[in-house]
Amino acid sequence: MSFIHLHLHSEYSLLDGLVSVDRLAEKAAALHMPAVAITEQGNTFSAVKFYRAMLKCGIKPIVGAELQVIDAEQNDTHSLVILCQHIEGFKNLSRLISKSYLEGQHRGLPFINKEWLASNTDGLIALSSAEQGDVGKALINNDIELAENLLQDWCSLFPDSFYIELQRTGQPRQQVYIEQAIGLASRNAIPVVASNNVRFLEKDDFEAHEARVCIYQGYTLNDSRRPKQYTEQQYFRSAEEMQELFSDIPEAITNSLRIAQRCNLEFTLGQHFLPHFPVKEDETQDQRLVFDAEQGLDRILDGLHMAGEELKDTYRLRLQREIDVITSMGFAGYFLIVADFIRWAKNNGIPVGPGRGSGAGSLVAYALDITELDPIKYDLLFERFLNPERVSLPDFDVDFCMD
Repeated sequence: MSFIHLHLHSEYSLLDGLVSVDRLAEKAAALHMPAVAITEQGNTFSAVKFYRAMLKCGIKPIVGAELQVIDAEQNDTHSLVILCQHIEGFKNLSRLISKSYLEGQHRGLPFINKEWLASNTDGLIALSSAEQGDVGKALINNDIELAENLLQDWCSLFPDSFYIELQRTGQPRQQVYIEQAIGLASRNAIPVVASNNVRFLEKDDFEAHEARVCIYQGYTLNDSRRPKQYTEQQYFRSAEEMQELFSDIPEAITNSLRIAQRCNLEFTLGQHFLPHFPVKEDETQDQRLVFDAEQGLDRILDGLHMAGEELKDTYRLRLQREIDVITSMGFAGYFLIVADFIRWAKNNGIPVGPGRGSGAGSLVAYALDITELDPIKYDLLFERFLNPERVSLPDFDVDFCMD
């Protein structure tokens, strides 16, 4: 028997998380946990760092998020924990989170509308978020009929992928909720799962966590009016502690393992996925780069009235050499995109710097009007900016006027 933490906020949950991702990986490895989930408050900012840290320690990473949901029908807001089963599930979660920041912000916090879930739950598993979820709130208010209806709604949105979450963290009325939740789950044949709603790593971190929450909420620690939403029990408990805590509901522990087995998200790391610059149907990005760069070089050479053919050939050969490197490394689109937004800025009266850093060593950048420095005149090296022997993304330093 073991237990998997499926509800956890790291320091990337700016509102209420204190767990360091690296320390979490070390702690989970020391406790011999086969998997751990991270469910940040309304974001997946820690996903890649968490993924790498867990794999380094031989632990399966489970990525998710705790979303804040607006239910217009019930005129209420509540929490919902989402876990990704695979990469398509992660994409669906990313779409929901992006939409919450773009369209659902309220008082600086991102919310999703429940209706958005209708077509975005493939590859996702949902936990009811215990007393913070709408089902839990209905149960605490002893509105069993509403809880039944809400549960059916969630089961239709997450077929065979919705779990009633149970927590024992010392919160008031928690035992009342658990008794009601177990009855609801039993009547509807819905599985329950235990979590510890983790906010900090060690029990002794509670005071530091409270200080962080106070900073966010604008209270002082000794303010008697401040809301006390957390307890010292919300630390990263061992599997043995969780088994003892839920010894009367062993299936809640077992189901944490079953959920972990269903989540097999794999990220593709170490590859670059650049945006595609729009070109004509019969044209490639490489062809567009060559055309634009040669047009720009013609303008440069026209300005060199006194230059001989030998010098002009130096420019042509340099341009061709740079283009060969840029296209062979797959960065034609990057140059076109940067040239596009710099050209737009200049055409719309936004001051742009003439070029800074190693990017000024590129004749292609000069020909595309990305920079305003002639690298041949000043004997600047293209290889400092882009070098096939040291594969890395090019990085133009661009200075825009702040207004």
